[in-house]
Amino acid sequence: MILLYTQNTSWGDMNLVDAERRLVATALLDLANARFALLSESCIPLLPFPAVYAFLTGSNASFVDSYVDGARHAPFFTQHNVSLAQWRKGSQWFEMDRAIAVVVVAEEQFMAVFRGNHGVANMEEHYLPTLVTLLGWGASNANRTLTYAKWRAGAWHPASYGGRAVTPELLEGMRRGNGECGYRSKDGGGAVEFCFMFARKFSGDALGKLLELAPKVMGFG
Repeated sequence: MILLYTQNTSWGDMNLVDAERRLVATALLDLANARFALLSESCIPLLPFPAVYAFLTGSNASFVDSYVDGARHAPFFTQHNVSLAQWRKGSQWFEMDRAIAVVVVAEEQFMAVFRGNHGVANMEEHYLPTLVTLLGWGASNANRTLTYAKWRAGAWHPASYGGRAVTPELLEGMRRGNGECGYRSKDGGGAVEFCFMFARKFSGDALGKLLELAPKVMGFG
């Protein structure tokens, strides 16, 4: 299911998380939905839908990016039962199973803390990654995103790709990442072939080239 939803949001603000939670809540109303992926208008799929579906339904993990981010904001959050050891950062572009999605929509204790007046920027990159450790999801989360983005040193935004940048080599490199995913299917089979299912950020002028390459490079009919 693809959902379209409108809510006013601001870059780096917790209202982005509010919008994400409302999207997930709406998707949860359909009991057939088992996996929930957040994408933006600048994201593209790197594989056809059957391949993405097989990967997600064959995985026993959710994919919420979560990594240690130092002590910059420890004083405020330690007053609200968030320890430095639990503090995390990560990409907001998640893929999660239904059990975690239900908790994300229902959770209010820490959502209220992160919405608070704390003077911390980019909270949408901290709330969900930190919630992973607060609620002990370590065993069921891969601690990585399935959405590729190339970050430049010192930049606030990832690299953007226009039509001239789109090549078969670019898309293949995005799919395979570093080639060392190490994640296995539910039945104990071999490691997954691709590291990333989606990629960003692509500008509007990349559409023509992407459509040209889709059948032969990305497997779209």
